[in-house]
Amino acid sequence: MTVRGAERLKTELHRLKTVERPAVIQAIADARSHGDLSENADYDAAKERQGFIEGRIAELEGKIANAQVIDPESLDADGRVVFGATVEIEELDSGERVTYQIVGDDEADIKDGKVSVNSPVARALIGKSEGDTAEVQAPGGVRAYEIVNVDYV
Repeated sequence: MTVRGAERLKTELHRLKTVERPAVIQAIADARSHGDLSENADYDAAKERQGFIEGRIAELEGKIANAQVIDPESLDADGRVVFGATVEIEELDSGERVTYQIVGDDEADIKDGKVSVNSPVARALIGKSEGDTAEVQAPGGVRAYEIVNVDYV
């Protein structure tokens, strides 16, 4: 994952541990104080929320521990498209230009211009250089793109 992606996961983990976990523990304590737990919807909801939070904490800790963090600015890929690169492409048929950064699965957000390294677009672009043409198998058929610019920001 990229440096920004790792920071985002660390921020979420910190929030879950310092804000969400204590809040749900307090909610469970408050629900317990209301008496009979067998018919206490607040208690059940708080316990369910606690399970979700603990599961997410474990998931984030695992991802962070196993992550290989790559700083795109430190890459020297001789102008080739690699993980972390920001690529401007132009569709050959329509002339429409878009810019994508190739990131890990956890960081992918098409609205933010970040595509997963495992996506068809990224797989077609990786290894190519500025001026090359990449063909992407899309639901509507094969689309051809020219790589206009490759940047490592």
